[in-house]
Parts: sequence; structure tokens; C-alpha cells
Amino acid sequence: MTREAAVVLPAMLADLAELVRCESFSADHAAVARSAEVVGALGRRLLGAGPETIVIDGVTHLRWTFGTPRVLLVGHHDTVWPMGSIKSHPWSVADGIARGPGVLDMKAGLVQMFHALASLPSPDGVGILVNGDEEVGSATSRQLIEESVRGCAAAFVLEASADDEGALKTARKGTSRYEVVVHGRAAHAGQEPRKGINATVEAAHQVLSIAGLGVATDAVDGVDSVLGSATVTPTLLSAGSARNTVPALARVSVDVRVPTPVAQDRIDALMRGLTPRVPGARLEVLGGGQRPPMEPESSAELFALASQLAAELGQEPLRGVAVGGASDGNYTAAAGCPTLDGLGAVGGGAHADTEYVKVVRMVPRTRLLAQLIMRTRRRPARDRRGSV
Repeated sequence: MTREAAVVLPAMLADLAELVRCESFSADHAAVARSAEVVGALGRRLLGAGPETIVIDGVTHLRWTFGTPRVLLVGHHDTVWPMGSIKSHPWSVADGIARGPGVLDMKAGLVQMFHALASLPSPDGVGILVNGDEEVGSATSRQLIEESVRGCAAAFVLEASADDEGALKTARKGTSRYEVVVHGRAAHAGQEPRKGINATVEAAHQVLSIAGLGVATDAVDGVDSVLGSATVTPTLLSAGSARNTVPALARVSVDVRVPTPVAQDRIDALMRGLTPRVPGARLEVLGGGQRPPMEPESSAELFALASQLAAELGQEPLRGVAVGGASDGNYTAAAGCPTLDGLGAVGGGAHADTEYVKVVRMVPRTRLLAQLIMRTRRRPARDRRGSV
């Protein structure tokens, strides 16, 4: 570890400890609000300016604007960890590994983001958006993201790297969420079963049909994307009200991941075209598209620049990979802004008991981000769609 890193790293770890210890479970809006205060104070101390605090439907988001932004730094401060997790998964640093709820996804990324910007002579030309609902789909912050990226030449997303070797995320699948509600008719299961319309049996038919939709889409479109196949996965299933009653209602949740907007539209049409198999049953399809795909061309130029800068900084060659998970980078890319994701912490185990950050990688990643900001914040904005 270099002498410069030894000087910077203790301050970064102290800031990370403070963020991790302030729990911020997405479903607890009061906790997210407390977390926003801590994140805001960190930004104020390092950047010399406090954030704009924006509360939408009870969820607290933070935004900083320095001059006319040409670069947007994107992060979130909510986590998937229920309140009280800090007791069973306490903050710790040992043998070069930092642990704690949300340490990788993505509180270390926030620390690196603030320290990278603070290392520059001025934050002018940079915007920051830290939202409080990314882990649950960014429903209240999507418009803020799209507003904030307007006019920017680059968006850098501080989500964790794609693997514990530090690969950047150069493409992401888009996501859709559905719930298929099956309406049947109740009847006594022993005395009059034939008078009922069994929603469980209908749901079983639909689960099998839904599971094949991804394959059907690939057969039509071909699978030539770096992101691979579309996946359509029935997940949660519930039905019935009593053991001795023909079920009148069933629900099937469906997770969809798509490589292209065409595949997303095709699967949406197939989902809405589902038809009942049990006579008298009725289907209701709720939900739809959430995040659009982040396609490889949105990151290509920025990844090339990052690779060049990593070499200039004496860092290991960068790798870029496509991933199935989605982030707010999907929104910035879909808005027409070149986007590079996975610039945050290097580690593994996101959302799991093993979540960790490699401490030794924090300073190099911070330096890389600082150089990316320097090289892009004077660029004119370009919009692949014609307007943002």
C-alpha cells in the first residue's frame, strides 16, 4: 500500500463505519431519513456544500448540483438489510476485509464517490444523486434520476463491481415485474367440488405457460446479445383460503429479465395474452416493465476511457461484463446518457450474510473515479435518443 493510500484510507474507513452503522432498510422510511442526514453531513463536510433534500412519498433522496453538471454521480443509501441487522452483522475491519450490512451495496461506493470528488480542485460541472429506494425499484426517484441526467455527457454509477476482482458493469438486463391474479369460484371440496372453479389448478397451468415465455421470445428474436437470453421466472405463488375449500383466488408473481427493449415489449405482450385453461376461470395480469435494459453501446466509450486511465494510474487492466441485475444505471442509459456502472467498491456477497469489501481496493477505485470525472466533465452533452 502506498504512503498516499495509507493517509487517505483511514479517513475513508471512518466515514464508511458511520454510514454502515446508520441502518437504512428500504421499507423503513424513518431509518432512510436518518441515513439521509448522515450521508448529507458527509457530503457537506467533504464538498463544502449541503444537499438538496427531496422527500417523495415518504422516501428521502439527496441531490447536489455544482455549476452546470456534465457528469452525474449516481448512488443509493437504502439497503436490503432489516433494522437490527447491525447487531448480528456488526461493522468490522479485519485482514483487509470490511463487513457490515450494506457495506458493499453500496455504502462503500458512496464513501468513494465523495472522496473522489473532494480530491479534485473543484466539484464544478458535477451533479450527485443519492436516492433512498433503489433496492425496491426506484419508484419514487426515477423521475429525479431522469431529470438530473438531462444535459450530462456521462453518468457514473457507484454500484459495487461485478465480481471480487473488480470488473465494471458495462451492460445490464432490463426488468419487468408481474402478478397474475387467477379468479375462480369457491365450493366445498368434499360435497360440491364440481361446483367450484379451482384457481390453484388454473395457476398451475399458468406457471407452466409463463415459464416457457423466455424460450419463446429467444426463438423469435435469436440470442445474439452479450446479455444473453430473456428469462421469465415464476416466483411467489399463493392460493386458497382453507384446506376443505375449492380455491377461489390464486396469485403468481413473475420476475422478467430482458436483454433488449424489443424482448421486453414482446414478453409484455405475451404476458397480457395469457388465457385461462380451466373453464370459467378468469385471469388478471398486473404490473409490467420497470427498468429498461442498459445496452452495451451505452458504456463502450466510457469503458475504453476507464481502461486507459487505469493503465495511466498503474492499476490492473479493467474487465467489463454484462450482468442480469438492474440498477439506476438502466435509467440513465435509457435517457440517452453514456453510462458506466460498477465503479463502486470491490468485494462480494451483496445482500447475503457474507457481504464484504476489499479495503485495499477502495483508494485505487476512488482515484480512477476522480480521473474519470476530470476527463468527462467538460465534454458537451450527447443524447443518443435526440432528447432527454
